[in-house]
Amino acid sequence: MSTSRWGRVAVLMGGRSAEREVSLMSGAGVLQALQSQGVDAHAFDPAQRPLQDLQTDGYARCFIALHGRFGEDGTVQGALELLGIPYTGSGVMASAVAMDKVMTKRLWRADGLPTPEAVVLQAGEHDAAHTCAVPDQLGLPLIVKPPHEGSSIGVTKVRGYSQMQEAVALAARHDAQVLCEAFIEGDEVTCPVIGEGASARALPVVKIIAPDGAYDYQNKYFTDDVRYLVPSGLPETEEREIQRIVLAAYRSLGCRGWGRADLMLRASDRQPFLLEMNTSPGMTGHSLVPMSARAAGISYEALCLELLGLARLDAEHSAH
Repeated sequence: MSTSRWGRVAVLMGGRSAEREVSLMSGAGVLQALQSQGVDAHAFDPAQRPLQDLQTDGYARCFIALHGRFGEDGTVQGALELLGIPYTGSGVMASAVAMDKVMTKRLWRADGLPTPEAVVLQAGEHDAAHTCAVPDQLGLPLIVKPPHEGSSIGVTKVRGYSQMQEAVALAARHDAQVLCEAFIEGDEVTCPVIGEGASARALPVVKIIAPDGAYDYQNKYFTDDVRYLVPSGLPETEEREIQRIVLAAYRSLGCRGWGRADLMLRASDRQPFLLEMNTSPGMTGHSLVPMSARAAGISYEALCLELLGLARLDAEHSAH
């Protein structure tokens, strides 16, 4: 299969989000993989150059290896729609909704998909009276997080009332809204999806075993303390049920190209609960999508080529 038909390809990496460092690592991996397969691929950092340069420099398509704000939230996707340059991953609306964990929950709830009970604290509700009422509703422990960040940034597991104020203040440094979620005790799993609509397929489930359950930013990217099981070792019925729910969650948000859902598997009854959908997952040496793909017999290079081959515009779709 000739890779020259894709023309000049920009790998968008870096960017301005809190996840810039991880994005540079993802982008470097993708760039090397594409180049090794004969793709005319080049690094492009939107934090250092205007996106208009993509058009000026004759890029025919973009592989988005940006994470977080201005990369995964529909803004870059919208700019590329205006420039008419096909890109990998979800379109404008799905990217924007998936980046907002509050909106994501609303859609999943509406479609009857399982996701933990939650309370949203708005900008004026970060005082002691509001924050201390949350554990009464959700129980303890609970999770406090900013709804628009990724990579576990600003997330706290709250075990007592006395921690609530500090946890909310930390999340509020990243976001005006603060999302408080009931904590699901059990196994942490993740499951990637590739494709679109009826042809979308779920890859093998990855089970995550973090030290003391602390699957945080440091452990995700910069240590080797976390264990990943793929094959997951879960009973086949559980693996299939997770994949079914993840595909439904992906379609519910209107995702395309690829994505990765994170879930908790409740210990008491083995019920999976959806936490979030990543529409521009990591592609670093520690990342989970390449790990899952490898278990399905797909090399990192083949994965990058497949994702690049799925690049397109929202506008193309609506015209069909």
